[in-house]
Amino acid sequence: MIHLLNFIHWNANPELFNLGPLSVRWYGLLFASGFLIGYYIGEKMLKSEKVPQKWIDSLFFYIIIATIVGARLGHVFFYGWEYYSQYPAEIFKVWHGGLASHGGAIGIFLALMIHSKLITKRNVFWTIDRIVVPTALVAGFIRLGNLMNSEIYGIETTLPWGFIFERNGEAVAKHPTQIYEALAYFISFGILMYMYWRTRSKYKEGLLTGMFFILIFAARFFIEYIKEDQEAFEATMSLNMGQWLSVPFVLAGIFLVLRALKLPEKIYNK
Repeated sequence: MIHLLNFIHWNANPELFNLGPLSVRWYGLLFASGFLIGYYIGEKMLKSEKVPQKWIDSLFFYIIIATIVGARLGHVFFYGWEYYSQYPAEIFKVWHGGLASHGGAIGIFLALMIHSKLITKRNVFWTIDRIVVPTALVAGFIRLGNLMNSEIYGIETTLPWGFIFERNGEAVAKHPTQIYEALAYFISFGILMYMYWRTRSKYKEGLLTGMFFILIFAARFFIEYIKEDQEAFEATMSLNMGQWLSVPFVLAGIFLVLRALKLPEKIYNK
C-alpha cells in the first residue's frame, strides 16, 4: 500500500496578500506576469523585423482585450450556458472565475484579423505567426495560476507526484494536470522560439501558427484523458468538451503546416 506521505499535500493559499479590501491573487499575478514577459518577447521579435512601435503597442492592447473577452465567452458558451442563460449578469463577473483557453484562442484570432486589416495591412498569418510564440509561454503561466487556485486538476493517481488538493477537501492524490499542461506549453514555446529565430519559418505564412495549434491542442487533447470533467454534462460524453474543442485546432494546424510548406517565402518590406 502506498502511504499518503508519498504524495504532495497541496494547500496553497490562492491569495498572495491583501491591499485593504482588495486581494492580490497568485492567478492574477501569474496571468499579468505572463503577459508582460510575452509582450517583451513579442516586442523583441517584431523590432528585429523593424516593425513600427505603434503597431506593437496597438497589438498588445488588442490581444489583452481579446484574451479576456474570448476566454470568458468561451467558458460561458462551451461550459456554462445552462447557468449563464438563467443569470446573464454573471457573465460580466470575470473575477468569480471561469475562462476557457479555446475561447481565448478564437478571440485572439478574430482580434488579429481586425488588427491586420486596420493597422498592418498584411496577411493575418504574418501577425499570428509572431504572436503564437509568446502566447505559448503565457498559456503555461496561466496553468500555473490554476495550480495555485487548486482547480482544473486530474483524476485519482497512485503516482508519487500526485497532489492531494486539501483546500478542496480531497483525501486522495490526483494528477497535477496543471503542471503537465504548463510543461507542455513551455516546451511548445521553446520549439516555436527555435523555429522563429533559427530557421526561416517566419517567412512561410501560417507555419508557426499551424505548429502552435498542433503542439498546444494535441497536448491538451491527450491530457484531458486524465483530467476531471469541468462540468457535469461531460460525464456522458465519449470525449469531453476540451477534447472536442481541441480537435478542430489540431486539424487546422495540420492543414496550415502542409499549406505553408508548399508556399514560397513571403518577406515584407519595411
